Amino acid sequence: MLDSLFSSLTSKMMSVSTSDHASVVSLNLFVALLCACIVIGHLLEEHRWINESITALLIGLATGVVILLISRGKNSHLLVFSEDLFFIYLLPPIIFNAGFQVKKKQFFRNFVTIMAFGAIGTIISCTVISLGAMQFFKKLDIATFDLGDILAIGAIFAATDSVCTLQVLNQDETPLLYSLVFGEGVVNDATSVVLFNAIQSFDLTHLNHEAAFHFLGNFLYLFLLSTVLGVATGLISAYVIKKLYFGRHSTDREVALMMLMAYLSYMLAELFALSGILTVFFCGIVMSHYTWHNVTESSRVTTKHTFATLSFLAETFIFLYVGMDALDIEKWRFVSDSPGTSVAVSSILMGLVMLGRAAFVFPLSFISNLSKKNQSEKIDIKQQVVIWWAGLMRGAVSMALAYNKFTRSGHTELRGNAIMITSTITVCLFSTMVFGMLTKPLIRHLMPHQSTTTSMLSDDNTPKSMHMPLLDGEQQDSFVEFSGSHHDVPRPDSLRGFLMRPARTVHHYWRQFDDAFMRPVFGGRGFVPFVPGSPIERSTHDLSKP
Repeated sequence: MLDSLFSSLTSKMMSVSTSDHASVVSLNLFVALLCACIVIGHLLEEHRWINESITALLIGLATGVVILLISRGKNSHLLVFSEDLFFIYLLPPIIFNAGFQVKKKQFFRNFVTIMAFGAIGTIISCTVISLGAMQFFKKLDIATFDLGDILAIGAIFAATDSVCTLQVLNQDETPLLYSLVFGEGVVNDATSVVLFNAIQSFDLTHLNHEAAFHFLGNFLYLFLLSTVLGVATGLISAYVIKKLYFGRHSTDREVALMMLMAYLSYMLAELFALSGILTVFFCGIVMSHYTWHNVTESSRVTTKHTFATLSFLAETFIFLYVGMDALDIEKWRFVSDSPGTSVAVSSILMGLVMLGRAAFVFPLSFISNLSKKNQSEKIDIKQQVVIWWAGLMRGAVSMALAYNKFTRSGHTELRGNAIMITSTITVCLFSTMVFGMLTKPLIRHLMPHQSTTTSMLSDDNTPKSMHMPLLDGEQQDSFVEFSGSHHDVPRPDSLRGFLMRPARTVHHYWRQFDDAFMRPVFGGRGFVPFVPGSPIERSTHDLSKP
């Protein structure tokens, strides 16, 4: 009896130790691959075709092939894909850093256009893809999908890959394009996830006008509440750090508090079933506008590089894993008997993605241009083509949503679901490789002198922006504040004047409200209190030196 019990315990301990050892080996190899991606990405920095996203994708594909050969066709990846890993750990630092380092003046000057592209455009794209899938999938020999599945497919493939887009565009060379594509990408991801979750939880069997309005109201409620939660969390962090000023005792505490408050905003949104993407994005914007100026100088440098580094590692991790998971033999085994069907589904979805994006980029750009009086503010046809092209890439958000819909714990035994998973992988790989590689040459061909000209929306009013790109948005905003008076902003003398110059007018009134009410309470540049050990004390002390 004791011998059998001892032998069973020994066998369990051996299996646990073997599993732990395998996990340690996998993590070691994955970390080594991340290092390889960084080194190779650095060597290819000036390459006009390949960026770091594509580099990580190619290394992931090559690693998957090697593992596939070593395991004799049984396995192709080191880690099992988990949508929780993606949405809870990898996506938050990417989206937060995007909001933290964005040039806010440009972003909010184009806010209406960005929201139109990101929210209304995503709904249009989802509708076009869903209608097309409903028509074409009936003619193919695949599983029967109900209305909920079709709408979910539309939401899955309406989600652009803002991660790859950020690496392709440069906000100093193409400020207007970067502002529009970047802002639309973040809002698009949030809208796609909100749409997907709403479709999953909504009863589509009794669809009528009342249900449609209820669905729309629920969508707007989630959208607005997510934004308010992000702004509120950012303001709370600014107020706490401004009042308590942790930096006089320990800079580590204020850095830790900023990082934890940023992550808390995302987790609170997930807890209340809101959009964590929108919440953490606006939390990043508010923190960069208020909180960042309330910490010590050393903490500013630390947080800037910490957030950027975490975002960079998460991006590399995602593309590396997507490349490896693309060769998972289990998913391809179910479609091996009908490769033509899988290719047809992938081609149809890719065509619908292109059509769905064109269905809103060009019409919404035309409508946006009607409200712009200055020709330099308008989105010309070349810029519209680049916006359309840069948003065709699909990535980890689409894959995570597809896994959520068509698999259980990353596995599926249904042929129709397997076809959708493999088609999603194919579309993501093709769009990232082809559209991602050709975006830079396309920009150089359509706008060869863009980097040497100064856009109306470019904030290159200070040489600091040439050396500190992560901080130039706030520095440029501050330059506008203190380099000129408020009288430089033209005031509208009629309703037509207000409609023709809404951005500058709203920005003027926001500056007045911000300086009078917000900054005295929450801090920010020029409103940091005099505290022993603070940046103000050191700068004052330096100025007092002979």
